[in-house]
Amino acid sequence: MELAYIPSPSRGVLYLGPIPLRGYAFCIIIGVFVAVWLGNKRWIARGGRTGTVADIAVWAVPFGLVGGRLYHVITDYELYFSEGRDWVDAFKVWEGGLGIWGAIALGAVGAWIGCRRRGIPLPAYADAIAPGIALAQAIGRWGNWFNQELYGKETHVPWALHITSSADGRVPGYYQPTFLYESLWCVGVAFLVLWADRRFKFGHGRAFALYVAAYCVGRAWIEYLRVDDAHHILGLRLNDWTAMIVFLLAVLYLVVSSKKRPGREEMVEPGAAEDAAGGSSGEGNEAGGSGAEPGKEPEDAEPGKGPESVEDAELSKEPEGEKSEGGKPEAAEYTTTKSGVESAEKS
Repeated sequence: MELAYIPSPSRGVLYLGPIPLRGYAFCIIIGVFVAVWLGNKRWIARGGRTGTVADIAVWAVPFGLVGGRLYHVITDYELYFSEGRDWVDAFKVWEGGLGIWGAIALGAVGAWIGCRRRGIPLPAYADAIAPGIALAQAIGRWGNWFNQELYGKETHVPWALHITSSADGRVPGYYQPTFLYESLWCVGVAFLVLWADRRFKFGHGRAFALYVAAYCVGRAWIEYLRVDDAHHILGLRLNDWTAMIVFLLAVLYLVVSSKKRPGREEMVEPGAAEDAAGGSSGEGNEAGGSGAEPGKEPEDAEPGKGPESVEDAELSKEPEGEKSEGGKPEAAEYTTTKSGVESAEKS
């Protein structure tokens, strides 16, 4: 008997009357909200509008869910289409089974559609949401804990995961909590991207590439610990090969992008800077007006006198008139007041 271990939940779903509340689904939903929240803050800091990240997420999230499920079903097709299996189970997303590779790939397609509709460069959007995606993965991995799935090899470490279910071929016992390892790794990846982006001012998709590369490193060694069924190629699990290939592509993009397009985008969202300037100007006009109350004259005005009109100003000019031999004007001088024009006698 183990003295210390991580207990598994007795069940992964609660019922509110006829409505099922599934822990796996809640973890996914909370992760999406965190990703959008952090992405929105980073997007605004880059000069974008409030709400743009959420608007594009309306496209990216459904595409990502479909992509993640497709990857899982394709790579583990025997779970749904082999003899004795029900293919309808392929649509039961709440029971678990989302491949991150497919989720990111097809989610990027949805994000591209949303960005294109708003005239936004996809790499800039990807940079803004990169650390949020890592945190969403960290939260989403706890959905595997609710479902008692994706654990590693048997172990006796104090933080071993206690599996109690015997459904779907599970053997109760104490195993490596690979869901916890990946969750913690993803938190570290999020902070790494935040630090590096602040330090090096990443742009043109390089913050997203760093997230992908860092995640792949962790996924490779965590995948090695897992004992669930998987396809093997040359002795390595399929996801290990996927992680290595994606890692190389991400590093290649980092190197090539930094040489071809150094620095950061000057503008990430058309019209956002003008909107911000207009808002600041409006506030300034309200706060920095004449300061005089309605119906009152300015403090520096002379008593009994108001500002002259254009007509008053023109009429108040003295005509030069004709000059005498002595140089003194012989013509009458005119002065104008608000009450009218008065003539002066010749001097």
